[in-house]
Amino acid sequence: MTAVQTAPTSAPGAAPASAGRRTGIPLARLTLVELRKLADTRSGLWLLIVIALAAAGAVALVIAAAPADEQVFDGMLAFGLVPAAVLLPVLGILSMTSEWSQRTALTTFTLTPARGRVLAAKLIAAVLIAIATTAATVALAAAGNLIAISTGGDGSWHIEAALVGQLLVNQVVFVLMGSAFGALLMNSPLAIVLYFAIPTLWSVLGEMVKWLHTAAGWVDINVTSMPLSEPGMTGDQWARFGVAALVWVVLPLVAGTVRMLRREVS
Repeated sequence: MTAVQTAPTSAPGAAPASAGRRTGIPLARLTLVELRKLADTRSGLWLLIVIALAAAGAVALVIAAAPADEQVFDGMLAFGLVPAAVLLPVLGILSMTSEWSQRTALTTFTLTPARGRVLAAKLIAAVLIAIATTAATVALAAAGNLIAISTGGDGSWHIEAALVGQLLVNQVVFVLMGSAFGALLMNSPLAIVLYFAIPTLWSVLGEMVKWLHTAAGWVDINVTSMPLSEPGMTGDQWARFGVAALVWVVLPLVAGTVRMLRREVS
């Protein structure tokens, strides 16, 4: 009887063919993990609860205090999104600083050595939570409008599609701004304080110092974002908001990305 030998499918010591096809944890799974982490900590969970309660309270305030002709769907939606615009960026900051403030960077970047993928997942999660918050506030505003109709308010359902888009852009840009500050500073308390302090200080200086008026009209994101809550935003207003977003979101996010990719994990 003769032995039949089969040729080896791979060279001795070579990695299995399937190993070359491994690309690490999928970005979608990383994003789901980052979304879950937003509510895993006590601070993140309570922040989400406060945002929901504040949005409901804002809608209730419109019903209780606004004149009947102002009790309309678009007004409730715009006012109901104000708490989220203020507080969601803090959630973005906490997301970006979690690995460094909770000392989990070693675990995270050991499981996913490509830090850029982790950063991308955090940014996508921030955008998704902004979209989800906007959608939830739409539901709250609709419920509030139904109550307004039953209590004698105007209850108009008219809203321009462009306004909905503007409100969503506002939420996304501000949560990304918080994420940018978190990535740049990598320290939760410092990032939160500076996120609120620096733009506010710039707004005050822009009002007080005459030669800063022109620059403030283009760089002050608190001013340039105001038209987003009103219908009929012009091209000039979009340009001003874009410049402000470049200064307050893109530049710190780029600098924060470089710092996060280069920082040593200890």
